[in-house]
Amino acid sequence: MHSPNKNFSDEVKQLKALYAQYKEQGLKDYFRFLEFKSISSEQAYKDEVIACSKWLIAYLKEIGFEVEVWETKGHPTIFATHLKAGPDQPTLLIYNHYDVQPIDPLELWMSPPFTPTIRDGEVYARGAQDDKGQCFYVLLALKALIESGVGLPINIKLCIEGEEECGSFGLSEILESKSKQLQADYLAVVDVGFDSLSKPAITLGLRGLVTMDVELTGSDTDFHSGLHGGIALNPNHCLVKLLSLLRDDKGKIVIPGFYDDVATLSDEARQNLMWDFDSEEYTQNFGALPNGGEIDFTPLERNWLRPTLEINGINGGYTGQGFKTVIPAKASAKISCRLVANQKPQVIGKLVKDYLKSHVPSGMQIAVHVHPGGGDPVMADVTSKAAKAFITAYSEVFGIPCQAVYHGASIPIVPKLSKVSNAEVVLVGLGLPKDCIHAPNEHFGIKRIEIGFLTVARALMHLKR
Repeated sequence: MHSPNKNFSDEVKQLKALYAQYKEQGLKDYFRFLEFKSISSEQAYKDEVIACSKWLIAYLKEIGFEVEVWETKGHPTIFATHLKAGPDQPTLLIYNHYDVQPIDPLELWMSPPFTPTIRDGEVYARGAQDDKGQCFYVLLALKALIESGVGLPINIKLCIEGEEECGSFGLSEILESKSKQLQADYLAVVDVGFDSLSKPAITLGLRGLVTMDVELTGSDTDFHSGLHGGIALNPNHCLVKLLSLLRDDKGKIVIPGFYDDVATLSDEARQNLMWDFDSEEYTQNFGALPNGGEIDFTPLERNWLRPTLEINGINGGYTGQGFKTVIPAKASAKISCRLVANQKPQVIGKLVKDYLKSHVPSGMQIAVHVHPGGGDPVMADVTSKAAKAFITAYSEVFGIPCQAVYHGASIPIVPKLSKVSNAEVVLVGLGLPKDCIHAPNEHFGIKRIEIGFLTVARALMHLKR
């Protein structure tokens, strides 16, 4: 694993000394942050989510931020401002979230998920990386700069929500009404990462998302497969066949119009991206071959620049222990599509729905429910001041050139937040693929708290006019 630059500039050396002053108490505060069971998708943890938000509010007020609590139909969003740099300096809006994923299966955790535990320099806990770790190094950098007297070189606004892990529906509903407060020059989404500490990178884009449920019904009740086998259609067979019609042998999605709005990246834009991909390393790390999607494109093209259609789950008939010889009455599937620039979630959702309905076998009834919301793709400009500031900051801290990548995942709130705030967006973070986010034994390196601290502080200074 690559260590950050040892030949630091005087400015970075000063920040390292500042971090050293705040490290001990900072780690205690980070651990306290992680102890809150702020699982947003489960009603049983609502009080823990609220308690976590109150802890953040107190933390921000103590270091001099003006704080508002934006109530939503779900969990509250924390909006905080520090605008003492004045009107001549730009404003950076920073997005994080304080909610976390569920912890199941609990038995696979090597230590309790809400009792932060250090092993080999890594902090193990739910939210250690996603996104409490990333949120915390931002807060620690702001705290140290303010309290030390160095001060914040630009104006800062923080948007820290409590529902990212369950769709950001509450914040999405109130964004338009908060447009005036959210105005900013730049938007930094601190909730991503890169492949290796030896390859620091900012993220220029995320894919969008649309999800749907499909259900085939063949009869009013399950049938005995001996009495009805060979007579009645089996919804499981029909569903498998129907889903197989969505893609051809090369992985191309065959739904008419599916690719019509897909944007093509220019040669100039391609030159700014890091295209390194090691197939053997991928297989070694994840136990899978990198041969999904459209085989006429490279793995990173398929992940960054091409839309996908995935079958996320199939259900029908008896799936318990032992055996039950039935022809099920119903079969269902969950489908998602990751979208790229210019594609719209509801447009793609309708195309998939219409295609499935037009190919349903005779004798089967089909219901397709396209979920509302979803998320648009995000595309950032590598030449923007925000992107350049973070590229320079990473390069200074790591001592090697920082590059740019795209990301195949989705953060649905980001395009909405960027639009409402009228801000140049850049996506940054220090997550690594093996951090086990959304899985048992999630972890985040203590060293990365320092790296994040240094990078955020330097980026703020590069954004100063």
